[in-house]
Amino acid sequence: MTTRYWPFYIAVCVLVLVGLILNYRSSAPAENLLPSDSQNVESVGQSQVIMPTSQHIPEGQNTTYNTIPPTSGDHWASWAKCGFYEEGLPDELIVHNLEHSMVVISYNLTTEAEVDELRMAVNSIALYRKWGLSRFYDKIPSGTIAMTAWGMLDTVDQIDRDRIERFFNDYASNEGLERIPCEVDPSQIQV
Repeated sequence: MTTRYWPFYIAVCVLVLVGLILNYRSSAPAENLLPSDSQNVESVGQSQVIMPTSQHIPEGQNTTYNTIPPTSGDHWASWAKCGFYEEGLPDELIVHNLEHSMVVISYNLTTEAEVDELRMAVNSIALYRKWGLSRFYDKIPSGTIAMTAWGMLDTVDQIDRDRIERFFNDYASNEGLERIPCEVDPSQIQV
């Protein structure tokens, strides 16, 4: 072999190695659908396996996700505006928000006082107004708050404003496939 081909051989080896790493990451099993606080001592949130597709599905059609609440996957073409939704929002809608690098707070709190406390906590976080939404979500245990970003999940069993803010600081506007904040008019986006 002549030395003039060495850059080509090195590039091929690097590409093969990157391909093997990406294949390993995408095929790793999701060990927990809802990680506990004890698993999140060192950092806020845990990386989740990204679903194999993130396509638009017909509005109203349901799909299955590999985490509860979802952190990636197929979704509707529309998305929710940032804000606080006590009535809840469908998974297929908020996954589009996650794709836009937003953070979704899903909660199943038991009293109106807790809901008000959570609302005050998130409204005091600057990034929330531009990159976040909260929704009631009865698919998680009572008393639980789950924070999601694209491929990230963290849960707590109490309202921890500092932890929520840290999750926003770590993942809002960083994790999705697209970076589209709430104030962008959905009708102006080509999807």
